[in-house]
Amino acid sequence: MYQPNPKDLSGISLPEELQSLTEIIAENVHDVWAASRISEGWTYGKKRDDELKETPCLVAYADLPESEKEYDRRTAMDTLKLIIALGYRITKE
Repeated sequence: MYQPNPKDLSGISLPEELQSLTEIIAENVHDVWAASRISEGWTYGKKRDDELKETPCLVAYADLPESEKEYDRRTAMDTLKLIIALGYRITKE
């Protein structure tokens, strides 16, 4: 049976300049997800309906409920932390 084993990132702190990237990456994560859903035939609906392929999350990132934005932010933050944990550096040119 599959046992998820994500890296422990609790000891990783992001520098301030990388923390500001979180919202930008989170918005892009949402846009990638939304584009994928739309290409699969999903449309906006007031409530999620898998049979009709409708979801209330097919809106601009700014219009998402805070709980959905937080999910995307965690994904972005954990991705940045993993990059740092693996020994990479992120620099802006």
